[in-house]
This record gives sequence, C-alpha cells and structure tokens, in this order.
Amino acid sequence: MKGITQLQAGEPVSQFLLIKQATKGVTTVGKPFMTLILQDKSGDIEAKLWDTNDDHEKMYRPEVIVHIGGEIHDYRGKNQLRIKQIRIAKPEEGVGINDLLPSSTTPKEELFEELTQFFFEIKNPNISRITRYIIKKHQNELIVFPAASKNHHDYASGLLDHVVSMLRLGKSICDLYPSLNRDLIYAGVILHDVGKVKELTGPIATAYTVEGNLLGHISIMVDEIGQAAKELGIDGEEVVILKHIVLSHHGKEEWGSPKKPMIQEAEILHYIDNIDAKMNMLTRALDKTKPGEFTERLFPLDNRSFYKPNF
Repeated sequence: MKGITQLQAGEPVSQFLLIKQATKGVTTVGKPFMTLILQDKSGDIEAKLWDTNDDHEKMYRPEVIVHIGGEIHDYRGKNQLRIKQIRIAKPEEGVGINDLLPSSTTPKEELFEELTQFFFEIKNPNISRITRYIIKKHQNELIVFPAASKNHHDYASGLLDHVVSMLRLGKSICDLYPSLNRDLIYAGVILHDVGKVKELTGPIATAYTVEGNLLGHISIMVDEIGQAAKELGIDGEEVVILKHIVLSHHGKEEWGSPKKPMIQEAEILHYIDNIDAKMNMLTRALDKTKPGEFTERLFPLDNRSFYKPNF
C-alpha cells in the first residue's frame, strides 16, 4: 500500500493513520470544524473534519490511531485529505503507533556512532569537554527526537539525522577552507539544536512544551552551555564563542536569532544548517513527485513549487 504522502490528487484513501495534531476552528458562518494533521511512515497530510462537536474533540486527539476513508484532493497547490469516513482503530486490528511513525531511514544507532567519531576530531579540551558533557546528558532524547514539529526532519530521530548530515557537510567545507576552526564548526553543529529536546515534546504527536514556547531552543541551549561550563569548572573565551554560535545560527533577527553571526564559523554554521534543512524538504517533496511534474507548494521555500525534470 502507498503511504499517505505518495498518493496523488483524485486517489482514494482507506487506511490507518495517526493523529499528529488536532486543532479546532470556526467557519465564517459560525460552524465548528477541526483541522487534523494525520501521518503514517511516509509523512503527514492535512485534513478537515466538518460539523464537529465536543465528542469529536475528545475522540480525535493527538496520538490516537484512526481509520480514514476518503480521497486526496488538491487545495491551493498542496495535497489535502478529504475525509468521508473516520473511526478510532480497534485494539484487535493490531495497528500500533510505531507502525505509523515516520523515522530516519538510517538506524539511530548508526547515526549516533557516526556523531561520536567527530568528538575525536575536536582538539580544544574545553570545547571537547563541554560538547561531550551536554551530549551525554541528553543522549537518550537526542537519538529519538525530531528536529521540528513540521517542515524539516520532523520525524523520529530527525534531530540526530540533521546533526550527522550537517557534520558531513561541515567536514567537506572545512577541507575546502582550512582557515575555519574545525573545533568550532563541529561543536557548533553538534550543539546548535540540542535545546529542541526541551523545546519539543518528543517524536509522537510532536508539539511545543511550555519551556519551548516561552524560551525556545536557542535560549535553552545557551543556558545549557553556561551550566555545563560551570559544572566542569571551565571559564574561558571558548564558552562565550560557543554561546555566540548557538545564539546566531538562524542568521538574522527576523529568523529567530538574538544575534547575527559575528565570527566566520558562526556564519558558516548558519549556511550549513540552512542547506541541510532545505535539502531535506526538497528531497522529500521530490521523492513523491513524478518526473515532468511540480512538487506541492513548499511554504518554508517562499511557497514555491519545484519542477522534477524527466531526465
């Protein structure tokens, strides 16, 4: 059976899906409805449930598995699921959350082993100790958390997948530009998004925590670096530089960075992060697009559709 994101407009749907998000709304004429984000291993899709009531809100909530009957339709250049029938899955049907949870194509154990190899390339003892300390502290969450609730690497072990992909890219860039400090590039890549293990709730029905909404992963990570340095008795310029790299990795204030990059490694880390996030979105969109056709509109990429050549 095709995954939900691999179906084309007009194709029928009859399958089990996991509710990732459920939000209620009201139409312009005052009728209640719900917007559901439904997922299987291929990814997620939006659906509307019309004429809802309190019972629907209690039944159809995040982490609930449902069986959907309906069809795919095109809504403003993006696939949407039109629900015709919906019911909660029965225990005897034997469908579990893990059967429907998207995850990294590379096993998390392999990814973590690759990440740890980069520890041996960090020569500065202060940077090495801080980086190892923080990763050891959050290892259990790091290996299973997504990198986001939507858009890029928004699947189980997506955060680890993102970090390892960035490390590979960082290594190649450091080979091309020897003036870059590898210690700062590697440590910056490894640490820049670890705050997401506190910002997000986890790989199932991913949402933002209270701490995530109020502080965000950047502020959380800067605090973690300071705390780690204090507990390890480290008080050098490296601590300030690591904090700056994390603070500035979104590149611009309007993109969520409290500071713009002011050292070359911070500037390069921003580009590496951006390249990997964009490539992840493009690869996934193009994978479900036939040659000679356009992808659905990708909101984080200026709401553009991308053409997939025939050759």
